[in-house]
Amino acid sequence: MRTIKLSSHMMAAITMTLSFASLGGTDRTESAEDKFSYPNNARYAISLSFDDARNSQVDVGIPILDKYDVKGTFYVNPKFVDERLDGWKKAAKNGHELGNHTSSHLCTGNFAWLRKDNLGLEQVDLAWLRRDIEMTTTYMREKLDVEPRSFAYPCGNTFVGRGKEVKSYVPLIAELFKTGRTWLDETGNNPTYTDFAQLAGNRMDGMSFAEIKDMLDMLKENNKWIILAGHEVGEKGMYTTDKRALEALIIYLKDPKNGYWLATVDEIATYIEKHR
Repeated sequence: MRTIKLSSHMMAAITMTLSFASLGGTDRTESAEDKFSYPNNARYAISLSFDDARNSQVDVGIPILDKYDVKGTFYVNPKFVDERLDGWKKAAKNGHELGNHTSSHLCTGNFAWLRKDNLGLEQVDLAWLRRDIEMTTTYMREKLDVEPRSFAYPCGNTFVGRGKEVKSYVPLIAELFKTGRTWLDETGNNPTYTDFAQLAGNRMDGMSFAEIKDMLDMLKENNKWIILAGHEVGEKGMYTTDKRALEALIIYLKDPKNGYWLATVDEIATYIEKHR
């Protein structure tokens, strides 16, 4: 008998999943409203997304996707796009989706290394953030000939302000884009229920293919749409999607017997919106 060794974060996820299941009884049956049909009789949907427009995405990630004729969703930051502008123009022309990831990449100020001009989201308001987001959209129109329909919240944070002055910027994203993706979530997206402005995103950085597959097996119930999110692509690391794991994952997802429809965030969101 083969012994499967799970990492600590996978064991924690399994424990949490079992705990949640126990709240609703031991045998949760799939309700009629949970059922959803995807193209080609797929049972689940999945998108591969990457943040920031890092150089390794152009050099390593996109060539892997292109090798298997897979389209990814890339949430870009103008500062990084400028470094490899021709590569990002080519990616857009080849059918990869480019989404907005702000100009400042402002997150909570608790990430001291991510503060911009010593600012965190706690110190700005919705008007400041709107300008920052719209600057990125203007850049994408002018430099990439792309009108972004998708957005990813930097660090998965969806607020501005502090204490009693905190405000969600989810309504702003719902106004400006078709979808908004968060990060480090603990579930996939139920196609009959999910809020397009707050799509759950799941980490794939720092994981082996076996670990990613184990996570998918836990997330995919009830025809879920899973959105994986990475940063660098190369040798496995905290903010790097392992290139070997990515290639193995694509081969697995493209095999019809595994039941997945693999497409960009916008393509799947458009399909779900039309059919649910």
